[in-house]
Amino acid sequence: MGGPDSASLRYRPAVGMMLLNRHGEVFVGRRIDMPEMPAWQMPQGGVDPGEDPWPAALRELYEETNIRSVEKLAEVEEELCYDIPREIIGRAWGGKYRGQCQKWYALRFTGKDSEIDIAHPAGGHKPEFAEWRWERLVSVVRLVVPFKRPVYERLVKDFARFARDAT
Repeated sequence: MGGPDSASLRYRPAVGMMLLNRHGEVFVGRRIDMPEMPAWQMPQGGVDPGEDPWPAALRELYEETNIRSVEKLAEVEEELCYDIPREIIGRAWGGKYRGQCQKWYALRFTGKDSEIDIAHPAGGHKPEFAEWRWERLVSVVRLVVPFKRPVYERLVKDFARFARDAT
């Protein structure tokens, strides 16, 4: 029998952060759990029950990167949703969700790169990224897995004013 019927599953409440350095470049990390493909993404994660999105975004950023030195630049008013491919529904998030609906924020990184530590995440969390780098905004969409590209295209449009070489 096949995997769960995605239409019967709900979306995972989540947040995402476009973190830009003082040069207007975007933080991207290569996912550690997808070695078969170069799966890069911006920091993102789930919102705990009863947690508001903004504190969740700061928590997730810290848990994935150790970054605390940020200022909020903007946010996308509505949630941006995506479905994960049917073949990975049973593996992702324990098979409970069909995808994510995310509240996205643009943040300016105000610290030094030495603050970033993906190998030893805060709070004893398992590392999510195998490597990271600062990337030009125009390159971010092509780096992400195909099912997330429409969300990233929207983010590039909404947050381009904060980036260098956005076109």
